[in-house]
Amino acid sequence: MTITSNPVAVAMITFVSAALLTAVIVPLVRRLGLRWGLIDQPDARKQHTIPMVRLGGVGIVAGFALALALVWGLGWFGSLEPAKDQLIWTTLAGSLCFFVIGLGDDLFALPPLPRLAAQVAVAMAVWSQGVRIGALDLPFNPAGPGSGAIGLPDGLSLLATVIWLVGITNAINWLDGLDGLAAGVGGIAAIGLISVSFSLNQSAAGVLAAALAGACLGFLRYNFNPARIFMGDGGSYFLGFALASISIVGPAKALTTVSVLLPLLILSLPLADMSAVIMGRLSAGRSPFYPDRRHLHHRLLRAGFSHRRTVVLIYAFTQWLAALALVLANAEMRFLWLGLATAVLIGVIIVSRHQMAALVSNEEVESVAEGSPHPDSAGIEPHR
Repeated sequence: MTITSNPVAVAMITFVSAALLTAVIVPLVRRLGLRWGLIDQPDARKQHTIPMVRLGGVGIVAGFALALALVWGLGWFGSLEPAKDQLIWTTLAGSLCFFVIGLGDDLFALPPLPRLAAQVAVAMAVWSQGVRIGALDLPFNPAGPGSGAIGLPDGLSLLATVIWLVGITNAINWLDGLDGLAAGVGGIAAIGLISVSFSLNQSAAGVLAAALAGACLGFLRYNFNPARIFMGDGGSYFLGFALASISIVGPAKALTTVSVLLPLLILSLPLADMSAVIMGRLSAGRSPFYPDRRHLHHRLLRAGFSHRRTVVLIYAFTQWLAALALVLANAEMRFLWLGLATAVLIGVIIVSRHQMAALVSNEEVESVAEGSPHPDSAGIEPHR
């Protein structure tokens, strides 16, 4: 018995390799970006106050791909069924295409509509190669998983798949407004997908998710506040599409029936944020692509939370949602993980409330001492 015969061991190797490789590659990308002048200049809307390289997605993609190449070299891919092997390559190809679209925006500031059209075209292409929502199977079906699946006709399957892939991708992209936010939420969601995929005996998707989680962890070494590099649209597009496609080929029955509530629950926070922002912009008579400060992290900043407290609070909610998905998937020790996740969430909320109370108290004392009005928290840390 070799180590590659144990999918969990393969996932661990992939996770650690992706984290280490990404942590090594990202500083090299940063140095090259500074040398070639590929930087994002600060302005009134942005978070950073100094020029920042925004090509960190190159490091994420490289770490992800090299970790999977290592697993491929060990021979694990050869043990997969041909259909699963094809889905892995299709997922990789689609993720790289989305990365190229985002990288083009990082380098040339592409208009929104051409980017959206390119995303839809790639999503349609991967649908044609089998990465699709072919049926809906609710995880709490009393007759058992897969017994009450509702098959979708091709037209509806295509529409659902394109909306899912493009929607998740842009939700992660829009979440990338604070240091470490998109990478952290994406990494937590990927860890949730690892657990759900293995619970449903989808080891191929589990290994893909492990590579993605490791790459996010390696990148956070340089992206958590204060960030030294940004992932850029290339990185956020790659991360979003990879999460979306893995959730289709992973939490599934026979690779065609998706237990739709599981990935939807894990990724519900960025999806809800994107939906609220779009509705708010449309109700104001503006384009859905109009840049503003309606996102959840902007609201938390305006409420007085610091940059780091905002990010950690969103992390805590995301990991609780991932634990809840494990309960729906009937994973082992699911209630233990949910209990721990709940404890973490409650702890973060309590600490945040105490820190907020202390901050408000200090500001009031300083305001009285200086004879000045109470400072307005709106406008703290503009969106980068």
